[in-house]
Amino acid sequence: MSISRRSLLTAATSLAVLAISQPARAAGEVNVYTYRQPSLIDPLFKQFTAKTGIAVRAVFADNGLVERLAQEGRNSPADLLLTADVGRLVEAAGRDLGQPVTSPAILDKIPANLRDPGNMWFGLTMRARVVYASVERAKIDAITYEELADPKWKGKICLRPGNHPYNLGLIAAMIAHKGEDGARAWLKGLKDNLAIKPSGNDRSQAKSVFAGECDLAIANTYYMGKMLTNDEEPEQKDWAKAVKIVFPSSPEFGTHVNISGMLLTRNAPNKDNALKLMEFLASDEAQRLYADGNFEYPVNPAVAASDIVKSWGSFTPDTLNVAEIAKLEPAAAKLVDEVEFND
Repeated sequence: MSISRRSLLTAATSLAVLAISQPARAAGEVNVYTYRQPSLIDPLFKQFTAKTGIAVRAVFADNGLVERLAQEGRNSPADLLLTADVGRLVEAAGRDLGQPVTSPAILDKIPANLRDPGNMWFGLTMRARVVYASVERAKIDAITYEELADPKWKGKICLRPGNHPYNLGLIAAMIAHKGEDGARAWLKGLKDNLAIKPSGNDRSQAKSVFAGECDLAIANTYYMGKMLTNDEEPEQKDWAKAVKIVFPSSPEFGTHVNISGMLLTRNAPNKDNALKLMEFLASDEAQRLYADGNFEYPVNPAVAASDIVKSWGSFTPDTLNVAEIAKLEPAAAKLVDEVEFND
């Protein structure tokens, strides 16, 4: 996986702090490699430091952090890996880059289907893969994932490229529940219903609906909140107001969800401090702060979602362990190539 110039510059700047070997192992610190944006997680780190006195040193990059952990091996300064999706957690665990955690303060807060069966990694926030339906042209209150392949929606659907991790997760869920043949047939039907070539990100799908290029878009729930509150780019508020969230379901598995999460690195030099940070991130306080900050759902069922998130409605999430779905993402990527989904 290549590392973008922006990621290298960001990581290099942060690593300047970590480059001194002794401070990286000093008491009172914890070092984090994170795929999640600093603006989202910095408030969590500040709260943790205020509570414990433990300083958090973070390295952010868009991609390449799992590879970096593997290359650094025993000399890595990283104690904790934070990801934006389950696929990278499964990849890191599969490459023997993590270690199990048995803290009751974590296990009691995070449901079994949202963590690794061997407790190598843990979900922290959850989002659903949903339909953004045109308020004007798609007057629907319910839809199934299967219906997205129905010819009645021919030329009406848009989404980002099929090989993006968010879409690979959904396709992998279809494989898990319907088998490869069933998922292949569904993906072909979905491709036939596309209005435009898959491109852009989840926000630009809402823009396409706003522009009349399609009536339905597939996107994550939390982007709706980001658009509705974007004062720097107010045009995004118009995109969001042009669509409404409809939670797709399947008779077989409900609504597909993905997670952000955390993994304790195999060679964590500040393991005790990392465990304290993990316990904090699983706590009711941090769950609320983390989920609210990105318009996501807390994985801790005792913590309520924010009012804006609750306003989108309710759904029944897939109960299959997200690890089982993530393991099928390579098979999903092959299907994307096989049906030439992005062409």
